[in-house]
Amino acid sequence: LPAPPAPGADMTMLTPFVFVDESGVTLMAPRSEMGQGVKTSWAALIAEELDVTLDQVTVLHGPAAKAYYNSAMLHDAVPGRGYDAYEWYHALGQTIGHAAKFLNLQVTGGSRSMKDGFERMRIAGATARETLKEAAAQQLGVARSSLRTEDGAVIASDGTRIAYTDLAAAAAGIDTVQTDALRPSSEWRLIGTSQLRVDMVAKSTGTADFGVDVRLPGMVYASLRQSPRFGAELVSFDATEAQAMEGVSRIVDLGDAVAVVANNTWTAMEAAKALDIEWGAASYPSTTEGLFDRITAAFDDPPNSTLRDDGDVDTLPEGAQVIEAEYRVPYLAHATMEPMNATALYEGSSLTIWAPNQGPTVVQRNAAEVLGLEIAQVAVNTTYLGGGFGRRIETDYAVRAAQLAAEMPGVPVQLTWSREEDMTHDYYRPGAVARYRAAVKDGKAVMVHGKIAAQSTSVEGAGRMTGMPMSGPDKGHVDAAFNQPFAVPNFRVEGYLAEPMLPVGFWRSVGASFNGFFSDTIIDEMAVAAGRDPLAFRLELAQAEHGPSAGVLQKVADMSGWGGEKRPNTGRGVGFAYSFGTPVATVVEVEDRDGEIFVTRCWIAADLGTVIDPSIVEAQMISGAVYGMSAAIQGEITIDDGMVYQENFPDYDALRMHTAPVFEVALLETNHHLGGAGEPSTPPIMPAVANAVFDLTGARSRTLPLIHDHPMAV
Repeated sequence: LPAPPAPGADMTMLTPFVFVDESGVTLMAPRSEMGQGVKTSWAALIAEELDVTLDQVTVLHGPAAKAYYNSAMLHDAVPGRGYDAYEWYHALGQTIGHAAKFLNLQVTGGSRSMKDGFERMRIAGATARETLKEAAAQQLGVARSSLRTEDGAVIASDGTRIAYTDLAAAAAGIDTVQTDALRPSSEWRLIGTSQLRVDMVAKSTGTADFGVDVRLPGMVYASLRQSPRFGAELVSFDATEAQAMEGVSRIVDLGDAVAVVANNTWTAMEAAKALDIEWGAASYPSTTEGLFDRITAAFDDPPNSTLRDDGDVDTLPEGAQVIEAEYRVPYLAHATMEPMNATALYEGSSLTIWAPNQGPTVVQRNAAEVLGLEIAQVAVNTTYLGGGFGRRIETDYAVRAAQLAAEMPGVPVQLTWSREEDMTHDYYRPGAVARYRAAVKDGKAVMVHGKIAAQSTSVEGAGRMTGMPMSGPDKGHVDAAFNQPFAVPNFRVEGYLAEPMLPVGFWRSVGASFNGFFSDTIIDEMAVAAGRDPLAFRLELAQAEHGPSAGVLQKVADMSGWGGEKRPNTGRGVGFAYSFGTPVATVVEVEDRDGEIFVTRCWIAADLGTVIDPSIVEAQMISGAVYGMSAAIQGEITIDDGMVYQENFPDYDALRMHTAPVFEVALLETNHHLGGAGEPSTPPIMPAVANAVFDLTGARSRTLPLIHDHPMAV
C-alpha cells in the first residue's frame, strides 16, 4: 500500500506506523484519540516488540492514507452470531476485513481499534526492531541473529550498544526486514499492565490541541444556521441586524445554510442568532408520535432479516405461559462535550482541514467532492476529539468548513457550531420499537420471538461513510438481539427497517444500544413469570450456550453479593448483552431516598479475551455505562413542528456526579478472541437500571427514558 510521507524530513520510515530519527521513535497512530486511550494502547503494542518504554515513544495522529485502513471494520460482514465463531470462521472475518483498504476506511469506531491494532502494531514493532538490528549488523559486520535489543538500543554479544537514534540514517538505506514472529505473552512487559496515558500531561495542563484550539495566522471565525427541519429549503433570510454587529465581517449564503464570519467565535454565534431566516416545511412527520407511527408501520412489510430462527416459534408448547410485550426507546443525540467544529484553508488547488474526526479519509473524500478537487489535493489533520461516540464519523461539520473556506481563498476559517446547532442537527441514534412474544414452562425458557423496527444505521450511516449503497440483511440492526448467547430452543429474531426520516447514524453501541434493552428486558420478564431468580435464570441459559457469557454472569453475581440480603429501600437488577465481541454483565442497585430514585451502586463484569491495558478498559466500561445510564434515565430527542425540541444540556442532560453510582469492574480473559471495550458496557446498563427499578417499585417500564414513569433523581 502507498505509505504516508514521513512527518519530518530527517525521519526514517521503518513501517507506515513507525518512524525513527535522532530524537527517538515516533508512532503514527491513525485511530482517533477521543478519550478512550487508543494512543496509549497502540504505543504499548509497538513498544512491546520494539523494546522501548512508552516515554521513549512520541505519538502523532497519522494523516489520511490508504495504508491506515481499519482492518477490523468489516469483520462482522460474515454471517453468524459471533460468539460461536470457530477459528476458520474468525479467520474468514479477518480476511474480509482487509477489504476495508479498498474502501479507504481509515476510521475509528465499532470498538475495533484494538482488534485492528493488536497484531498489526506488534508486527510493526517487530519489523522495526529487526530492521534496526540489520542496520547494526551491517555496521558491526556480524549476523543479525547475534544481536539483541533492549531499552531503545541494539546490543552486540560483546556488549557494544548502539542506540536506535544512531541507527536511523543507516536503516533508511536498507530494505525493511519483514517479520511476523511475535513474542509470547509470557514475555510481555507492557501488554496486560496499566500504563500512564501518553496524553495525560497535555490534557491535565490544558496544552492538548483539540479542534477548537487550532490557531493559524490570519484566521477568522464562523458559525452558521441550518434548517431546523432536516432537508427543508432555505426560503429567504435577512442579515441586516447580524451584519451591523461589531466584529462581523461577512455573511455567506451556503445555499441551504447561512454562515457568519467574525473576529471571534462568540460574536459569530451571536450574529448567527440575529439572522432572520424563513425555512421550508419538513418532508417527514412533524411530531414524535408521527415518527413512531412510521416506525411501527415497518412491521407491516416483510422483515429485512431473520438472522436467528431456531426451532419453531409459531407453535406454542402445551402448558406454556406466554409473555407479550411491546418496547419503545427514543431517538438520542450524541451530545459531545466539544461542539462540532473544523478549520479549513482553501488555496485554489488545495484544501487543508484541521478537525476532530473519526474518519480522515472520509472527510478527505467528501470535502474533495463538494469542492470539485481530487482527493490528493485535500489534506486532513486530526486533532484530539472532545468526545466522538460515532458523531464525528460524519463529515457535515468539516464539509461546511470547506464550503466556507472556498468562499474566502487564502484565509483560514474556523467554523464552530453553537450547542443549539449541534444538538438540533445531529445524526441521531434511531428511535426503535420491539414486539416480543415469549414463553416459559416449568421454570424454563422455551420460546422467544422478537421483532425489531427502526431506521437503519447501516443503510444511512454506513452508506454515507463508505459512499456506497447498503443492501441485504442488516446485521447491525439486530445486534445484541439475534446473537444473544442464550440456549432457548425456539428463538427467532426479525429486523424491520423503517424509512429514512430524521438523519440517523452511529451512536455508542449502535443497534445494540436499543436491542440490549429489548432483548434483556424480555428475559427479565420471563424470569419473573417463571418464578425464577433473574440472574440464575440468565446464567442457566448462558451455561448451555457460551462459556464466557456464563462466566461474566457468575462473576457479577459474586462481586455484587447477588442473592444476599438487600439494604432497606433498595432494588437490584441485572442486565446482560453480548456485543462487539464482548459479553458484559451488570448489576445495578437503586435506592428510594425520600421519593427520589437514585442509582447508587453498579457492578460490571466483562470478558475481552485479552486485556491490553486494565486501567483504560476499566475506564471504558464505566464510561460506557454512564453513557447508557444517562440515556436510560433521562435521554430523549423529541420532535415538534418538524424540529428537534431539545437544544442544550438543560434539555438533554447527562448523569451528574451527585446521581452517579459507585462502580466496581472485573475484567475476565477467557474469551477466545479479542473483544471490544468502548461500547459493550452501554447496552446492558439500560435494562439493568430498569430491572432494578422494577425490583424496587414492582412497576415494569417498557419504554425509555425511565423519568417518564418513575421519580428518577437527575
